[in-house]
Amino acid sequence: MITIIVVAVALIAVTYIMLHGIGLQDSLDFGAGAYYYADIPDFEKYTGSTHFQARWPFWAYAGLFLAWGALMYALWKYIDKH
Repeated sequence: MITIIVVAVALIAVTYIMLHGIGLQDSLDFGAGAYYYADIPDFEKYTGSTHFQARWPFWAYAGLFLAWGALMYALWKYIDKH
């Protein structure tokens, strides 16, 4: 019963947010792609090497991402067993 209530509340909230356009910026109206950063003009100037410089090599970030995924999967399996 609680699950049904939570799902119903979530669907109502999502519908309300979509109908009222909450979170959209009028100055960045790109249609269906409004939520994708790649659609923002000159977005790469904000992520280029002049504004963002990684401290570690890419493989280190990829390794951390995969290690976090493995840890969460192991935790999920542990919780599922108990």
